[in-house]
Amino acid sequence: MDARRAFDEIPDPNPVIVTAMASGYVRNNLVYHSLELFRAMIASDSASVVDEAAALVAFSASARVPDRGVTASLHALIAKIGFERNAGVVNTMLDSYAKGGSRDLEVARKVFDTMERDVVSWNSMIALYAQNGMSAEAIGLYSKMLNVGGGIKCNAVALSAVLLACAHAGAIQTGKRIHNQVVRMGLEENVYVGTSVVDMYSKCGRVEMASRAFRKIKEKNILSWSAMITGYGMHGRGQEALEIFTEMKRSGLRPNYITFISVLAACSHAGLLDEGRYWYNAMKQEFGIEAGVEHYGCMVDLLGRAGCLDEAYSLIKEMKVKPDAAIWGALLSACRIHKNVELAEMSVKRLFELDASNSGYYVLLSNIYAEAGMWKDVERIRLLVKTRRIEKPPGYSSFELKGKIYLFYVGDKSHPQHIEIYSYLEKLLERMQEAGYVPNTGSVLHDLDEEEKESALRIHSEKLAVAFALMNSVPRSVIHIIKNLRVCSDCHTAMKFITKITEREIIIRDLQRFHHFKDGLCSCRDYW
Repeated sequence: MDARRAFDEIPDPNPVIVTAMASGYVRNNLVYHSLELFRAMIASDSASVVDEAAALVAFSASARVPDRGVTASLHALIAKIGFERNAGVVNTMLDSYAKGGSRDLEVARKVFDTMERDVVSWNSMIALYAQNGMSAEAIGLYSKMLNVGGGIKCNAVALSAVLLACAHAGAIQTGKRIHNQVVRMGLEENVYVGTSVVDMYSKCGRVEMASRAFRKIKEKNILSWSAMITGYGMHGRGQEALEIFTEMKRSGLRPNYITFISVLAACSHAGLLDEGRYWYNAMKQEFGIEAGVEHYGCMVDLLGRAGCLDEAYSLIKEMKVKPDAAIWGALLSACRIHKNVELAEMSVKRLFELDASNSGYYVLLSNIYAEAGMWKDVERIRLLVKTRRIEKPPGYSSFELKGKIYLFYVGDKSHPQHIEIYSYLEKLLERMQEAGYVPNTGSVLHDLDEEEKESALRIHSEKLAVAFALMNSVPRSVIHIIKNLRVCSDCHTAMKFITKITEREIIIRDLQRFHHFKDGLCSCRDYW
């Protein structure tokens, strides 16, 4: 710390020198030291010593500390000394507030609404919404920005942010409109915007369009290649993902930590066991990259799905880093596929140690017990959920129609068309059963009779969303559904029958991957 020693030798450092020292601390991620200097400067003089440069450094430091009260205190200070309308300071403050989650985002929006906004302010607020999963807010603010005038023009930063929002929401129609704007502005070749377009199309179910956008990028970086590998992977097209990986290596770019997560995930989704093993070993031996928790997670998922449960469990025991919930969760999911109750119980024990409040573990173990006919254990898990007051997040499915996102929950009757939706779905189910569809009631509560079990399945959110989509979309158009949880086995089977009966293609993005249903088949080949 030569700089600090030199600083300490100055008898009476002025605010400029203090700010320089505080900035050096921030650049070296010593944020608490930076904030201490800032506090000392204010205490020794008056608030008037704080200039724009000092305020920028202070907010940059506060953005990196968990105590959100620091940002609020700094906000009060700059309001007192009259910097609340300084765009540079307030833009940095917006970023600091955004690190605090949705509650602080509300404060950030209030600040944004009262400040003199420039293009950086608009871009920052849109990006903050997008990065925090608030897609509707990001898209809405982007539309508002386009109409404000006053010299505020859309640029690459805003486009990348709003494309991220479209990707999160699966808003393909809105994403296409943004892409058209990218084309009009001549930014298709821009590596940052182009990569965002690739990511958007991949996460909206249009991997072929993602591939075309990828080819338009003039000078691809490691993120561009990784985005395309990930895109193919999440659609179960593992061979294409590996071809892109090979092409990347031929281009001279060296794969990094993130690239190998994309490669191993692609192998997992496609069931490419030998290829996954090969690249997992090559990652360290050929490229000198130590496996991280994400790589282990991909391998446990790959091995588990392939039925190599003992090998997956051995890999976990050999890990150089502590296994997280995602790894034990992957093993638990594999236990359900291969009906291994003993290893499932062992996995759940570890998961409860890491996060006993996650309802998904209880549901998955309960389903494993149900499918094994162990109804006393199912009841025990139900009682455990009740006594621990575990709340299950509501499952929902969304569908975009004319730029608006419609949400459907299980048994949902809040939609204005719910009577028509249920009537349509009832007739559709009759046609499906005539075609051979048999509801999979194996994991539905055992204390319901068969008729009640079938009724419980037919009101699942994805079925309601698909019924609404079939009723309201253009004939023969592709239906895109976004599901916030894993699609259930019964709905997966039902979608095959629906596509065969209606001659429509249905794409469902669930929590882990895409399912492309067409002509009675799914792209995952029931490997999920």
